[in-house]
Amino acid sequence: MKTDAVTAADLARSVIAVPPLARTGNGAVSVAENRKIVDRMAAGGVSTFLYGGNANFYHLGLLEYPLTLEVIAGIAPAGAWMIPSIGPDFGKALDQVAVLKSFDFPTAMALPMAGATRPAGVATGLRRLSDAWGRPVIAYVRTEGYLTPADIAALLADGVLASLKYAVDRPDPAKDAYLAAIVAAAGPSRIVSGMGERPAVAHLAQFGLAGFTSGSVAIAPHLSTAMLAALKAGDRAGAEAIRQAFLAFEGLRDAHSQIAVLHEGLRLAGIADTGPLQPYLANLEPEQHGAVGAAAKALGEDNDRFARRAAA
Repeated sequence: MKTDAVTAADLARSVIAVPPLARTGNGAVSVAENRKIVDRMAAGGVSTFLYGGNANFYHLGLLEYPLTLEVIAGIAPAGAWMIPSIGPDFGKALDQVAVLKSFDFPTAMALPMAGATRPAGVATGLRRLSDAWGRPVIAYVRTEGYLTPADIAALLADGVLASLKYAVDRPDPAKDAYLAAIVAAAGPSRIVSGMGERPAVAHLAQFGLAGFTSGSVAIAPHLSTAMLAALKAGDRAGAEAIRQAFLAFEGLRDAHSQIAVLHEGLRLAGIADTGPLQPYLANLEPEQHGAVGAAAKALGEDNDRFARRAAA
């Protein structure tokens, strides 16, 4: 497992996978099923794994936190970068930082707090978390104004942040004044697109972001990796063609639940038994399984055909 300091090159070397967290029937974190998910992605070229929203770290209790960290560290492929999350509220994050001191993770992502925040307070909180741990953290921006561009630039310059995960949804991701202001203030080399394949082409080709995160990479790692390679090579048309394979499944995630559809999709596609979602989330209703399973299987089959052609 990667334990050395995070560099800009680390952010660009792999799609940043944000997989679900598989659990057994009684709710325990499953070592075997999570290893299946990670191994599938590693075989498709993925070397960075971020356990955040899709893994439901929002509702991970403090007693379960160190056990979960042991699992994700234990299933890491050689040289892989495993990133846990903290928060979303400051108090919980600070308590989790105390636990992280017993592990060798080089950074962790601070989950975004949905309410009771002001930009200056978020910036101060991130500084205190980094100071308490002695390591940089990753900021996650999902709403405009969560952090100001000037604060982001200062936090990056001061070594408080290892990276920024940008996930503000726009009707047209190519038209985003807030992202443009962040890039102008802080530069693009430590900012990653944080909403999967759908906006990644615009974010990387137009704004120059370092890389992108993906949940669907757990189903289609070869395709997602090839999309990143195309964007790095300046082949926007090639990346756009690959992106099309993800849209049906991503559309269902938008329609029902980003987290629950991905969690259920891996099970329905036969990739891993992801088990029950922890409260306050819940698994999909049975009547939703047909469409989600069909889309997940189709994406997985597209991936496997692509991998076979690439290997031939």
